[in-house]
Amino acid sequence: MFRYIVYRLLWLVPTVLAMALVTFLVMHATPGSPLDPVAEGANPLSPDAQKNLAAAYGLDKPLWEQFSIFLVKAVQGDFGQSFVYKTRTVSEILKETFPTSLFLGSMALGIAVTCGITLGVLAAVYQNRSWDYVCVSMATLGVSVPNFVLAVFLIVLFSFVIPLFPTGGWGSPRDWVLPAVTLALAPLGIIARFTRSSMIEVIRSDYIRTARAKGLAEQPVILKHVFKNALIPVVTLLGPLFAAVGTGSFFVESIFRVPGMGRFFVLSMTGRDYPMIMAVVLIYGVFLAVMNLLVDLTYGFIDPRIRY
Repeated sequence: MFRYIVYRLLWLVPTVLAMALVTFLVMHATPGSPLDPVAEGANPLSPDAQKNLAAAYGLDKPLWEQFSIFLVKAVQGDFGQSFVYKTRTVSEILKETFPTSLFLGSMALGIAVTCGITLGVLAAVYQNRSWDYVCVSMATLGVSVPNFVLAVFLIVLFSFVIPLFPTGGWGSPRDWVLPAVTLALAPLGIIARFTRSSMIEVIRSDYIRTARAKGLAEQPVILKHVFKNALIPVVTLLGPLFAAVGTGSFFVESIFRVPGMGRFFVLSMTGRDYPMIMAVVLIYGVFLAVMNLLVDLTYGFIDPRIRY
């Protein structure tokens, strides 16, 4: 197991380097320049001003040299100065916003896993009955409704019609409820559908029919035999889902005024903030790789036959 973990961590280095290189080349191949004004209708900078700014940010150097300088500084935790937020460094912005996005994503994933697995199990156990139709309908609704539409609906319902929660903010636990539920609905629907299909496949297996034929009660059969063996496909989803919700959501964070990383990333994309874009992409890549490693290690605990 230790050798497997070390092997996967070593492979993380070329993976991150390849991701950084592709992102860097795509950014510089995209039309436009970070020296262009961000505000619509603003006057462009003079050639002399653009030349001075390019020298200050290192954009006048060859691409290979820019990429090398970025890698050397990134290893030291320095992602450079933000082009959009000129008085702040990228590292400062990430230190303030990433913990908030990670906390919100953790709450959303917790809600999604708890409710999604519950709905999936109920739908599988009561297949083609009323519980199945209700659970499948809720899962389909969660996948199909965009989170910004759901956010507005929840604000209208639970902030104006039934005033239980504030419309936004991040100061108290009551402020966390609506953005966490909004961000959780799509992963909830995905987890519920995968849980249902995996449970149904296991229920139809020969060893489950044998267990029932031996006289085992339905509850131990479902919990000890069906559920545990049906978890592998569901656990596979958790790594990418957590990486997606844990690194920020622009719409959810903007609508609920959450001081997270998502809105900074989108504004950086529109302003061609190269250092911020590179930093967020690398964080997402490392986060996704680590989560996939944890998922692979979890397989061995769920199913003893899977060992590395």
